[in-house]
Amino acid sequence: MRAAVLGSGSWGTVFAKVLGDAGTEVVMWARRPQIAVAIRERRHNPDYLPGARLPDPVTATGDAAAALDGAELVVLAVPSQTLRANLAEWRDLIDPDATLVSLIKGIELGTSKRMSEVIVETAGVAADRVAVVSGPNLAAEIAAEQPTATVVACADPVRAAVVQKAVATRYFRPYTNDDVVGCELGGAVKNVIALAYGMASAMGFGDNTKATLITRGLAETARLGVRLGADPLTFSGLAGLGDLVATCSSPLSRNRTFGEHLGRGENLEQAQAATRHTAEGVKSCLAIRDLARRCDVEMPITEQVELVCHEGADPRVAVAALMSRETKPE
Repeated sequence: MRAAVLGSGSWGTVFAKVLGDAGTEVVMWARRPQIAVAIRERRHNPDYLPGARLPDPVTATGDAAAALDGAELVVLAVPSQTLRANLAEWRDLIDPDATLVSLIKGIELGTSKRMSEVIVETAGVAADRVAVVSGPNLAAEIAAEQPTATVVACADPVRAAVVQKAVATRYFRPYTNDDVVGCELGGAVKNVIALAYGMASAMGFGDNTKATLITRGLAETARLGVRLGADPLTFSGLAGLGDLVATCSSPLSRNRTFGEHLGRGENLEQAQAATRHTAEGVKSCLAIRDLARRCDVEMPITEQVELVCHEGADPRVAVAALMSRETKPE
C-alpha cells in the first residue's frame, strides 16, 4: 500500500506517522521545500511536530506529482479554504482508482459545501471514492502515541476497510462508518463550539457553563446534520461527542486557545497575532451559519461566535444573548 499525504501541518504530519507505523509507504507533499528536506534528512517536521520522529516508511517532497505517483491512498490535509484551488492542480495526477481521504474539518466559504463535496466536484470522482477521517484527533497526543480512536467514514464499505487497515496501530484505533455527512459536520461544527468554549473559559465561567456549551453545541450540530440526511447516532460517537469534548476541553486545541484570546477582549487580528494561526472555526463559522440559514436550522451558538469573530461583538453580550433566548422544551 502506498499513500500520498498532501499537506505538512500538524494533522497531516501525524497522520503520515500513523500510516508509516501501520506499515504503509508514505510520501508527504510539503508546500515549503525546507520542510520536505527536514522530514527526509532529520525524520521530523520542525515547524509543526518537532519532537515526533517519523518512521522509516515516511518520506517527503515538494513535488506533488512525485508524491502522487502510484499512490493508492491520496490523503488531503490542507486548510479547508485552499482545498479547491490545490485539488484543481492535483486532479490529473491522481490514480483513476485511488481512494481520496479527507482529514479536513471545515465548510467551504461561499458555497457552504462539505469537504467531500468539494473533492467530488473538483476532482471529478464518484462520491464513494472519498473517505473522511474524523474524531478526537489532537495531533500532539497521537504523535506521543497516546491511545485514541477515530472514524473512517465512506459510502463504500470496502474502501473504508482499506483505509481502516492502513492506519490501524497499537495506539490508533479506527472504526468504520458510512455516514459521511454526519462525520464531516461533527468535525466542522465542533471547531466553532470550541471557540465559544474558549471564550467562556477566559471569562471565568465554570463547569456548568462549559457543559451547557458542549451539550447545546452538540444539539445544534445534530439538528443541522439530520436536516442534511445524517444519522443522529453519529453525533453521540467519536466524530460527534468525542471530537467535540476533545476540542473544547484540551489546551492543545487551536480553536479553544483562539477563543480564549477573544474571551480576554482581544479582537480577531490580535488573537491571530498571538496564536500565529487562524483557527479553522473562525472561517468555518461563516459558512456554517450560511448553511444553517439555507436549511432553516437554528444554530444560536454558531450565530453568536460569528458575531464575536466577524462583527466585533463583545463575548459577554453574546453570552447574554444566548441566555435571554425564549425558553422551550429541550
